[in-house]
Amino acid sequence: MMDADLLLTFNAGSSTVKIGLFEINEIQPRPIGKGLIDLRRRPFTFHLTEGPAVFDVPLDAEATEDLRDVIAETFAILAVNFNMDKVRAVGHRVVHGGDRFAGPVALDEVSIRDIDELTALAPLHQPQALRLIRAVKHLRPALTQTASFDTAFHATQSDLVRRFALPRALHDQGIKRYGFHGLSYAFIAVELRRLAPGAAVGKVVVAHLGSGASLCALEGGVSRDCSMGFSTLDGIPMATRCGTLDPGVLLHLLGPRGRTLQDLEDMLYYHSGLLGVSGISADTRDLLKDERVEAREAIDLFALRIAGEIGRMTATLDGLDGIVFTAGIGEHQPEIRTAICDRLRWLGLALNSEANATNAPIISTSSSCVTAFVIATDEEQIIANEALSVLASK
Repeated sequence: MMDADLLLTFNAGSSTVKIGLFEINEIQPRPIGKGLIDLRRRPFTFHLTEGPAVFDVPLDAEATEDLRDVIAETFAILAVNFNMDKVRAVGHRVVHGGDRFAGPVALDEVSIRDIDELTALAPLHQPQALRLIRAVKHLRPALTQTASFDTAFHATQSDLVRRFALPRALHDQGIKRYGFHGLSYAFIAVELRRLAPGAAVGKVVVAHLGSGASLCALEGGVSRDCSMGFSTLDGIPMATRCGTLDPGVLLHLLGPRGRTLQDLEDMLYYHSGLLGVSGISADTRDLLKDERVEAREAIDLFALRIAGEIGRMTATLDGLDGIVFTAGIGEHQPEIRTAICDRLRWLGLALNSEANATNAPIISTSSSCVTAFVIATDEEQIIANEALSVLASK
């Protein structure tokens, strides 16, 4: 059992919890293990990866509202191979920081209260992060906890980009574009500087394509625009979320159609997107294998909206030097990348089909006017880096 100081990270999704374990060293936290708990499936299973070894450990913990038993059992499982007394801090991904948090913070009663007050802006994700924070605090009350915010990376966007065409008083009250997936974009910005420093200083659109999906326009590694705005519903279609929608549709459904607010929220978050269009599946892998016209239409709409959003961001950046595909779909599905890039040939983008088929780091041709990259993202590394920076400042 190793005796180095450790960092633990929790990346709370709407229905899953990704866990990272890091060794603290002089350079940056080094990943030594990772895990996943899917809260949609009963009984819970802790999927643990340690180097080349993979374990699926059933959890006895019940699905309580506070998740205390789940966290306690998770710590106990990790203690089999790691000295959990050496954990110096726990870093959390928190989706929404509003205008209050422009960087990572140590979690205390005040910051936890402030995060809780932002729950209405991210009802799918914020409660889950708060449950984990409070569960760890209950289990290890003296342990330093930190929060890293998805919205913080986009604080560099101009007021013009963040503004809706609504009465100014609403903007001043916080009704504005915030942007999300910021931890992923922060990692890609750093990784692109390492892999392709020439491209990193230019104008790049990053496509974070997973079950939740968005795009971000980077200039010199700094966020200038993004597809998600006030909420995680906005932008391009996702697995079960609608993406950009004419607000007149909502008025029509709430008015003449008599839908309730709860019913509408459920439809927009859980029954729209790829699932809603296809009526078959929310998973692009299933849809790509399905020959029905509805499956093809869902994929085509997904690609069309992404390509259109890249075109819009090219206008924000006043040009485009590169595109980065990342996250589950972006990193592993050549067919989706092809469908998107085929609609961007007007930008001078030429895809190398062989490189694309193998998920190579660069999938454009040498003569392409726009360089297309495939780069794996790592939100946990950013959470760990930021947790260590907060710990050092304390």
